[in-house]
Amino acid sequence: MLTFIGPIFLLLVSIIAISIFFYFVPIKLWIEAMASGAYVGILKLIGMRLRGMSPAFIVRPYISARKADIDTVKIDELEAHYLAIGSRDPNVGTRLEDVVVAVISANRARLDLTPARAMSIDLAGRNVRDAVNTSVLPRIIETPKIAAVAKDGIQVIALARITVRTNLERLVGGAGEETILARVGEGIVTTIGSALTHKNVLENPDAISQTVLTKGLDSGTAFEILSIDIADVDIGKNVGAALQTDQAEADKKIAQAKAEERRAMAIALEQEMKARVEEFRAELVKAEAAVPKAIAGAFDNGRLGIMDYYRLENVKADTSMRSSLADSEPAQPKNGDS
Repeated sequence: MLTFIGPIFLLLVSIIAISIFFYFVPIKLWIEAMASGAYVGILKLIGMRLRGMSPAFIVRPYISARKADIDTVKIDELEAHYLAIGSRDPNVGTRLEDVVVAVISANRARLDLTPARAMSIDLAGRNVRDAVNTSVLPRIIETPKIAAVAKDGIQVIALARITVRTNLERLVGGAGEETILARVGEGIVTTIGSALTHKNVLENPDAISQTVLTKGLDSGTAFEILSIDIADVDIGKNVGAALQTDQAEADKKIAQAKAEERRAMAIALEQEMKARVEEFRAELVKAEAAVPKAIAGAFDNGRLGIMDYYRLENVKADTSMRSSLADSEPAQPKNGDS
C-alpha cells in the first residue's frame, strides 16, 4: 500500500508544478504572438503575470496593432496603461482594446491620433473608440423644445438638430454635449427674442441657425459644430397679452384696495362726526338745563324783574309762533305754474 503513495504524491506535485509553470509562462500566448509577427519576450510575459496583470489583455491588442502595420503602439505603453487603469477594473481588457482599435481606425481615416493621446483620452473617462467614430461619421444631437418670446409678445417654440464632429485635439479637457446644447439653446432664445414679430421667425427659420452658427458656440468644447438645422417651429401662447391682462388685474385690485381704504376712512370720519354731534347735544341739553337756574339766580339778585321775565316769555312765544307759521305756509307758485 505504501509503495503506491510515493508515485501518486510525485504525480500530484508534478501536475501542480506544471500548472504553476504554464500559469506564469503563457506558452500559448507567446506562440500566438510569434506567429502573428508581434514578438513578445517570454520573460516580459512572466513579468506581466508577476505584476498581477493578464498578459492576454495586453498582447492581443498589441498583435492587432502590428497586424494593422501600426508600429507606434508599444507593448510597454500598453502595459503602463494597464497599470494606470488598474487590474481591479472589470473593463480593463475592453479599454485597452478600444484604445488600439481607435488608433487603427484613426490611421485608416488619416486622422492625427497617437497612442499616447488615445490613452490620455481613455484615462480622462471618455470612450476613445466612440470619439474616433464620431470624428469620422458626424453625429446628430437633438435639442429639447426651446421656448422664446419675440418682441410682439408671441411665444415661439423651436426644435433644432445639431450635427457635430469630435475634435480629437480638444477631447481631453473639452466640454461635452451638455455645453453644446446649452449654448445652442441660449443662441436660439436670443435670436427669437430679437425678432420684431413671430412672423419673421416663421417665414425664415434658417436665420436662427445662421445667426447661432456665427457665434462660435463650439469654442472650448470637444466637438466641432458642422450645422444647426431648425427641425420644427411652433407658436405658443400670447405672453404679451397675458402679461397685460395680469397687469390690468393687478391694477384693478390696487384700485379696489384704495377705494376700500377711502370708504373705511369716510365711515370712520362719519362715526367721529356723529360722536361730536352727540357730544354737542349733550352739552346743549346741559346748558338748557342751567337756564332756569340762571333765571332764578337773576331774580334773587335783583338783576331780572318780573316785567323783564314776561317780555322774555313774549319774545319766545312770538318766535315760536313765527316758526310754526313759516313751517305751515304753502309754497308760492311760480310764474306760468297753475
